[in-house]
Amino acid sequence: MHRFDPAALAGALLLIDFQCGFDHPRWGARNNPGAEANALRLLAAFRAAGAPVIHVRHLSTEADSPLAGAGAALKRGFEPAPGEPLIEKSVNSAFIGTDLETRLRLGGIDRLTICGLTTPHCVSTTTRMAANLGFAVTLVHDACAAVARNADAGFDGGPDFSPAEIHRAALSHLHGEFAEVVATDAALRRIGRARRAPESEGETHVHRLADL
Repeated sequence: MHRFDPAALAGALLLIDFQCGFDHPRWGARNNPGAEANALRLLAAFRAAGAPVIHVRHLSTEADSPLAGAGAALKRGFEPAPGEPLIEKSVNSAFIGTDLETRLRLGGIDRLTICGLTTPHCVSTTTRMAANLGFAVTLVHDACAAVARNADAGFDGGPDFSPAEIHRAALSHLHGEFAEVVATDAALRRIGRARRAPESEGETHVHRLADL
């Protein structure tokens, strides 16, 4: 179990798979239509604080995947600003086959604030691996979403799960064990406290990722 310091700097913001392909009907119903808007609020706050921002996108190896071709593009507003890395992956975890961990270690970053698509797949897998690697993770639940296709309940003949049920179950498996799960407003308050603290001491701290 990780111990979390509510007043600590939120570390780097990791935006996972906010891609056009997730608007494809193949995924079925989705919960939390406000996830992107909340993620953009986080993005604006991290940029204003001079804190690191890392973008992740999934490049599917399946030719007919909605996350291949044009669907792999990031949604409007999520384009990386100059100096913000774009990590490209082809599996669920943003740490597998990428230089994400190296960038974080070289940048002296030991905390991550994570949001993205979809909650039980790439968000969950990346969160679990981040925690196993020793990073303290804050997961912002209302800046994430799940889709019907995330869960297959056919193994026991039981009823299907709704996207909201899939989303909440995934978060409950992560909270307290792999991450601290919070709402966007709580994450923004934390960033605000972190910005005020060095200013009150007459200091400014800007964290930058290694440009590898």
